[in-house]
Amino acid sequence: MAASAFRRVAIPAVPAMLHAIPSGECIREMSGTTMGTTWSVKFVGSAASLQTLRRMIPLALARVIAQMSPWEGQSDISRFNRLPLSQWQELPRELSRVIASALRIARESGGAYDPTMGALVDLWGFGPSGPRGAPPPPDEIARLHQACGWRQLDLDTDARRLRRHNRGPIDLCGIAKGFAVDLVAETLLEFGIHHALVEIGGELRGHGVKPDGSPWWIGIDRPAQAAACVAAEPILVALHDLAIATSGCERGFARGAQHFSHTLDPRTGWPIANGMVTATVLHRSCMEADAYATALMVLGPDAAIDFAVEHQLAAVVRFTGNDDDSIAERTTPALDAMLA
Repeated sequence: MAASAFRRVAIPAVPAMLHAIPSGECIREMSGTTMGTTWSVKFVGSAASLQTLRRMIPLALARVIAQMSPWEGQSDISRFNRLPLSQWQELPRELSRVIASALRIARESGGAYDPTMGALVDLWGFGPSGPRGAPPPPDEIARLHQACGWRQLDLDTDARRLRRHNRGPIDLCGIAKGFAVDLVAETLLEFGIHHALVEIGGELRGHGVKPDGSPWWIGIDRPAQAAACVAAEPILVALHDLAIATSGCERGFARGAQHFSHTLDPRTGWPIANGMVTATVLHRSCMEADAYATALMVLGPDAAIDFAVEHQLAAVVRFTGNDDDSIAERTTPALDAMLA
């Protein structure tokens, strides 16, 4: 089946006053690696700004790793996970901000997103211990699952400190990458760059427009098998003061005919098996889009749409149809309102 030439176009509400486009400036580009993936930045600005940002952006990304990476033994989060129970640890400003958002979304989603799944993520082969080719023993899953739960965490936002009352280690991989996108975007704004597109591992945030006045156009990812199965046309989004994050189930491992997704259901401790293929969220914050997309994957098609509607999220979910061979798609009213 030939790919369709038609697209649905999503355009967010644009503020009445846009920052002036720098006269005579072109799009500058830079890229690198971070967090086991790649990053890239495109912005409208001067050569001098390019040189400055080549120093500042890696420093911002290094802060995220130093605070939030479970692969770094001396990161703030790794040190917290080694603390005795009920002992407070002071948090850097960025980490406190991420933990606060993670706990709020965990509460809103009834635990469909949970930042205390570190031990189970590792047990299933998706953490620092490395991959595995078979499911872990059920009794080990149950044992570690008992130690998880976002309610075990106490965050003192005024003093920027955190403690826990159970052994479930924190894992922020479902939110930290989105935060890194936000941090880079905010770094650009601090240096007076108001027209830019930031991308880390497929998650993006855009501001302003290109020199010709056109927006930063981004296509919402479609699973390979969805191209011939989803009736609706692909969606093209104008990322103006908007971020986008997609969570999927393509990563994981197979055991016979069964696929074990890297997305775990915090409520069971097992990989999701609810028919979800991808969940995409558009939000002003990439950090929040990242965590919300994970929650939608865990909730499953119907509950995901209900949750997204309740929280006024612009989202699209894709899931297997009744015959397990087709892929269906649903969008939320907040996304439909953007479609031209």
